[in-house]
Amino acid sequence: MASARGTSRLTLWVVSSAVVLLVSCVLGLMIGPAGPQWWRIPLELLDRIPFVNVDSGIADRDWTIVWQIRAPRVVLAAIVGATLSLSGASFQGVFRNPLVDPYLLGVAAGAGLGATLVFALGGSRPTNWLIDPLPLVAFGGGMSAVFFTYMVGTSFGRTRSNISLVLAGVAVTSLATAVQTFVLQRNNDVVRQVYAWILGRLSSATWGDVRLVIPYVLVSTVVLLMHRRLLDVLRVGDDEATALGTNIRRVRLIVVSAATLGTAAVVAVSGLIGFVGIIVPHAVRLVVGASYRKVLPLSVLLGGAFLVLVDIPSRVMSDPAEIPIGVVTAFFGAPFFLLLLRTRETTQ
Repeated sequence: MASARGTSRLTLWVVSSAVVLLVSCVLGLMIGPAGPQWWRIPLELLDRIPFVNVDSGIADRDWTIVWQIRAPRVVLAAIVGATLSLSGASFQGVFRNPLVDPYLLGVAAGAGLGATLVFALGGSRPTNWLIDPLPLVAFGGGMSAVFFTYMVGTSFGRTRSNISLVLAGVAVTSLATAVQTFVLQRNNDVVRQVYAWILGRLSSATWGDVRLVIPYVLVSTVVLLMHRRLLDVLRVGDDEATALGTNIRRVRLIVVSAATLGTAAVVAVSGLIGFVGIIVPHAVRLVVGASYRKVLPLSVLLGGAFLVLVDIPSRVMSDPAEIPIGVVTAFFGAPFFLLLLRTRETTQ
């Protein structure tokens, strides 16, 4: 009876979170500095549902603005927010620390170094490249940094492996940042481009970016959700989890690899967006409890909704210019995080 009640409650939370994500996406499509009147957008969306006929009054030119400029940005924001939240929650489960973020093992520093090298060697879209090298090299840099971190961090034996991984991540991050600083000093003309990328670049989102990250994000999401029950087992500690028959090293390797894959993929197309991987999982944990069977799926839905909503003020607060999405997430995320910490302290 208790199990059935818990399942029905989780289903209710998932459905409610999905509705929040859907509403957030519609709001993201409705609001922008250019395009049709905001109230016509829902009517046009209804008109595009089979067997529903609604006259929205939107001209084809205005709908092109919505579909080709706003829509890929909203979809990419939802994908990036969902992936960062899921990866952050997974890292928190592996390291048994709710303050861990998906950039812990150096993926952000590696991706930033890769992007800096691309800008320094010829800009984000050199004419002699068949494909855009920026997301490709940023993705490779992020994955390489975490691979090196994991190789170094696990070479010190099984004991204290969590601490070794964290320390290795700090070292790799420092090394990548130092190399990035050196490259920037030698190429002062690309500093503005690099920092614009570091602070987030959802403003340049296209359907090509969405198609580029979808395969990696799907693989990462499926693998992490399949391991949500094992993350609950890890909560009791390494020795207890081993006694229960869990192969800790294998679980940690799979979860870290999958979370890194998703994080590196979205960072490669969106730049570095902070706080999402900490704020959303922590908020979900405060509401529904610490079980990763609940935290992971809800982090996916609410993480996507969070970044879509936060991206709206970045478009309109400084019209016609835009505020980088990383600045907005920090502006809203830091006070919210402090409020969550205060709430947690008062409830203990």
